[in-house]
Formats: sequence, structure tokens, C-alpha cells
Amino acid sequence: MSTPVIDTNVQPHFRYNAEIRRYLSDAHQLRAIPDVEQQWYQAPGGDYRQDLYGEQYPGSDPETVGRHLFEDTGVDYAILNPLTRGNIADYLLNSRICAAVNDWLLDRWLEPDTTHRYADRFRGTIRVNPEDPRGAVAEIERLADHPKLVQVGIPMQSREPYGKPMFEPIWEAAAAHGLPVAVHINGGNGVDHAPTFAGHAHTYPGYAAFMPLNYFVHLATLIIEGVFGRLPNLKFVFADGGYDILTPLMWRLDTFWLSMRDQTPWVDRYPSEYLPGHVRFCSSAFDGPLETAQTPRWMEFSGKTDLLMYGSSYPHWSTSSPDVAAQGLDAEQRDKVLWRNAHELYGLKERV
Repeated sequence: MSTPVIDTNVQPHFRYNAEIRRYLSDAHQLRAIPDVEQQWYQAPGGDYRQDLYGEQYPGSDPETVGRHLFEDTGVDYAILNPLTRGNIADYLLNSRICAAVNDWLLDRWLEPDTTHRYADRFRGTIRVNPEDPRGAVAEIERLADHPKLVQVGIPMQSREPYGKPMFEPIWEAAAAHGLPVAVHINGGNGVDHAPTFAGHAHTYPGYAAFMPLNYFVHLATLIIEGVFGRLPNLKFVFADGGYDILTPLMWRLDTFWLSMRDQTPWVDRYPSEYLPGHVRFCSSAFDGPLETAQTPRWMEFSGKTDLLMYGSSYPHWSTSSPDVAAQGLDAEQRDKVLWRNAHELYGLKERV
């Protein structure tokens, strides 16, 4: 029997930008809402896989997405993590948009009475607005008991690192319900800071190459501020990859922690020792050594074999198949990356 496959990073899209208004209250339907595609940087040749452009918007039809993932690629389950609209200055409107995205996801993709045949093989994400902690907690409480919603989703773009105290009520609510928190680069950027620490990159390659460093800022503060220590059940999923830079940055964090423990007495172990119990990464076409013969050895550093999950990034241009994502892995690593790590995190069956 071939290895089961769980795809942990799929972005479903609205059929058209105004479709979201069907899921907003009357008071919000006439508000100005950014287009999810209004981004500063776009990939050369288009943001989506070339063969997906046609009559339908890429990633907008459950039947087509299901056929591509489950029939053509051999995926058993797919975790849907829809984009919202980035950080909007009106944080209350942003929270309403997140709720509308969640209702749309249930209505069109997940509920058993939907018209497509793949509803039982999709799982979903509760999108929340971190800049509205009270509203985010309320949205988690509203939907946490739904059996097909398996994680909480937040944008990578943030005006403060996620280890800061103002966000902790959100992480407490997620951990209390056993829901991992997935961090993903969002669309429709509104009032974000520059995407790099030193300002704006000129080109998409510069933007894409430096973006994972923002993940590390979130991860480092979650450890150093003691969030993982206070919430032993909290897990974060960094959905856009970046695991290839994890080891050198964690080595550096371990070194500084060792010499400055008087400033972080609540961090009771090496920062790298928090990774297995709290952190997962989705695979990315950008990550890993160029020579696949080095991949098994590279996966040993920082215990990446237990941290990495297959995520295709469908329908984006960088979509990778399970065989490509597992290229160079040994049998045990392949088994963990393609399904076992996700199976343990989300509690999914081995096979459909």
C-alpha cells in the first residue's frame, strides 16, 4: 500500500471578489473591502498554477479542487486555510470579514449538505483577526466544536510579534479547544508594515526570500516571552515553509538564551527544546538543500522530521506534489512528512 497523504496547506478562493458580501450582515455589505489579490508583490507569470486559469477562478470550485487533489494527486485529506483580506485599519470590520470567510467555508466547502462530493475529505480553518483579541476569542468559541474545523488561522503579517501579551487570550482559547494556530501569508494587504525588517523589497524574489524571517520573529517571541511554557498544549503551524532556516536561527537563539537567562527565567530549557511539542511547518517548494542527497541529513538537524508536514500550497504557482515534497527523504521521513505528523496533529484517519 502506498503512503497515505494529508495536504495541510490548501487555499480555497471565492468565485468572485464580491461573493464574500453574501455572508456579511446588512450593516457591512456596503463597506469598502479590499480585494484579496491587492498585494504589493506578485509572482512572475502569475500567482497561480498556469493550468488552473480558465472559466473559473483558481481554487474556487470544490469539485475541481477535489479532483486535482484527491483523484489526480492521491491526497487523502486536505486542510483548507482560506485567505482573508490582510490587516484592515477598521479592526471590527476585519473581524466581520473573518467570520464571513468562516461561514462561506462551511457553506460552500465543508457542510455535509453541500453539492460537491468531496466534503468529507476537506477540513477547515477558523480565521480570526489577531488585532481584535476579544472578537477572535468569540469566533473561536462560536466554531470550535464543529468537527470539520481543525485549526485557527491568522495572517503572518502583524504589527507586533505573536509572543506579545495582547495576543495570549487568543492562544489560550485555541489551546483550550485543542486547535493548532496556523500562520499563513495573507492577501489583500491593508495597513501592514514593510515585509522585511529593513523596508520594502524591490522584487518578488526579494520578498519571497526574506518573508520566512518574519515567521522566526513570531516563533522566537512565543518562546522567549514564555507563551509555550504557560500553554503546554499550544501548537503553531507555520504554513509557508521556512523550515530550512530553522536550524541556524535556533542555534543562535539557544546561544543568546544561555548567556542571558537572568532576563528570561521563565524559559526553563533551551529554546530549541520547545519545538517538538509546539511547532510544525508545512513543506514548501522553496525549502531544503538543492542536492537531495543531503536532505535526510539536513532533516536530522533540529528534529525536522517530526516538525514538517506536507502542504501543497494549491492553487498557487509554487504548488508541489507529494513526490516532489518528499524528494530525497528516507522511508521513515517520508512517512512522517506525508501523513503521520499531520495525522497526529489533526486527528485524521489514516485512509479515507
